[in-house]
Amino acid sequence: MSQKTRICNCNNTIPLDGAAIGSALGEAPLPMASQLCRREVNDYLQTLEGGERIVIGCTQEEPLFRELAEMKSSVAPLRFVNLRETGGWSDEARHTTPKMAALLAAARLPDPEPVPEVEYQSEGRVLLLGPARRVLAWARKLERQLQVSVLLTDGDDAAIAGHSWPTFSGSAPRVQGWLGAFKASWQQSNPIDLELCTRCNACVKACPEGAISMAYQVDLDACRSHRECVAACGAVAAIDFDRADRDRGGEFDLVFDLGDAPLLRMHQLPQGYFAPGADEAATALAAMQMLELVGTFSKPRFFQYKENICAHSRSRQPGCNACIDICSAEAISSAGDHIKVSPQLCAGCGACTTVCPSGALTYAWPRAPDFGEQIRAMLATYARAGGARPVLLVHGDEEGGALVHELGQLAAAGAARGVPARVLPLPVHHVASVGMDLWLAGVAYGAVGVAVLATGCEAPQYLDAIAEQMTFAQAILDGLGYSDIQLHLLRARDAAELDCELQRFAASAGGVAGRGAMLPAATFHVAASKRETLEFSITHLARHAPTPQDCIALPRGAPFGAIDIDTGKCTLCMACVGACPESALSDNPTLPQLRFTESNCVQCGLCVRTCPERALSLQPRLALGAAAKQARVINEAQPYHCIKCQKPFGTLQMVENMVSKLAGHGAFSGNLDRLRMCPDCRVIDMMQPEKEVSIFEVKRQ
Repeated sequence: MSQKTRICNCNNTIPLDGAAIGSALGEAPLPMASQLCRREVNDYLQTLEGGERIVIGCTQEEPLFRELAEMKSSVAPLRFVNLRETGGWSDEARHTTPKMAALLAAARLPDPEPVPEVEYQSEGRVLLLGPARRVLAWARKLERQLQVSVLLTDGDDAAIAGHSWPTFSGSAPRVQGWLGAFKASWQQSNPIDLELCTRCNACVKACPEGAISMAYQVDLDACRSHRECVAACGAVAAIDFDRADRDRGGEFDLVFDLGDAPLLRMHQLPQGYFAPGADEAATALAAMQMLELVGTFSKPRFFQYKENICAHSRSRQPGCNACIDICSAEAISSAGDHIKVSPQLCAGCGACTTVCPSGALTYAWPRAPDFGEQIRAMLATYARAGGARPVLLVHGDEEGGALVHELGQLAAAGAARGVPARVLPLPVHHVASVGMDLWLAGVAYGAVGVAVLATGCEAPQYLDAIAEQMTFAQAILDGLGYSDIQLHLLRARDAAELDCELQRFAASAGGVAGRGAMLPAATFHVAASKRETLEFSITHLARHAPTPQDCIALPRGAPFGAIDIDTGKCTLCMACVGACPESALSDNPTLPQLRFTESNCVQCGLCVRTCPERALSLQPRLALGAAAKQARVINEAQPYHCIKCQKPFGTLQMVENMVSKLAGHGAFSGNLDRLRMCPDCRVIDMMQPEKEVSIFEVKRQ
């Protein structure tokens, strides 16, 4: 699609070079505006003519530009790039031309293919649960906008006469599900069923102990079992002290949890579940948000799953649980030999794809090839514009983007230095979705550092996982001699802290001599397969390594490695071959050999747990070169030939072990030679009656 690019120096506060930027983008010099949103707005309106996509180097006035496009009935797609806060107002603004060109190049890329969507249907059926005084007050406020149901978890004396919504009482409430499909259950421990109760107060008046509150709950400690309340209730039959079925529940679209402690405690709560507790301001905000969740909604299906390479389990032997352990939304669970991901619960953090060693789980919003192309375009354009030693800053587009924006504002006021000229911001939906494959691809494309910005809003296990993955990737870089290239988890909770951390990292990444700049930029494209991208990146880095290596030791838990085998224990039963989901272990159909292809191994440990002789162990490392991609024999044995037809059918060690273990078994007593026969000859031998002892011969003996 043809496109137009418009840049504005924001009333001469940003030193933009339209000619240099246009040259880096492969275009004529870009026209420079000074007040595109004000005095020169007619130029913008003329740009809207035609169907070309328009890239605008301004996010401050994005709402205005969109409104003007709607008024003009323009069909031209619009994209906006922040050139101001990301460096145009920094103290290095005069040196940011390469960065500005890189940011515009990324925005000019074609739109990625749309991803499938997950739909939610909500009719506004909301369950309010918690203490009576808190719940009933909000039930009255929401009953006109939503279909209210109430679950009271205490016996508070709040008067509830005249209610117009289903009301329940109970303890031990439980909630599961998501927007439009919540299931709630509880124990109705109180004798009075509030759904049947007519609030006539006959039971309250009849109770001699005064054990029934105005919430129509019986104080069982005060009750003396006179049952006068039951007689007073009469045919209404709302009171039953002998109720057998105490399990109650229902289905709801929304859950408003007003208890002091939330029922759901995962870091990422399901959509449609609100638990503000006793905080009045948070409760009011949650109520406002809840009112907007009536109708049909959709979100991207953030992940793709290939179960054939999943290393979760085989034959009930546990393997990799990395995705299950890290998911802060509890959206991933075990499903036999594979996993099950609930797309309705998935919040799109992508941490599961980062820790997945095999690439069975991949991120889809955006897909890895699309994001990789963005990195490649930015770094290539940055280099064409004369930039050196670029550093990538991966940040969330909400919290992280707000910090970057605030830092730019502080820099404009002289209160901060701002984003350094060679730091290229890369906004993503969630920082946990970008892992080792894309970090190393960025290095292969020319980056001398990759920083991932954590603002404190992320689940703690996400930050631990990012740090661990960076340890693995940094070990590879250091092992190849790229000690100046750095990967860093940058933690900042405010703009001032971000300013200090960015300056420190930008000063150290790439080293003083900038050895990383000596690495020629790779030409490969990021693949859909995580392992394939890692192979491309590592091969490129190894080819130009300052200190070439054949093998690099890696920390425990790394997704690369070898298998150590105790050949004295191994019987070549090949159970490990059947357990390996990555085809790293294989047999030889013509010889008793166990072969290993190291580049396929993800160190999931399924082979180790499956081996009946406990002959295998993991050895984390990265083997480089063609040998790692070739199957090598790690154990072999002398073949055992059938004593009748001479056909090889096992190994000498395996047959000897089988004979020694089954010699006393009734099925083979007196017929041990059958264990030394191949399966075909064994069947034939069993069908020969002269070989068998009849029941009559046994009796005569």
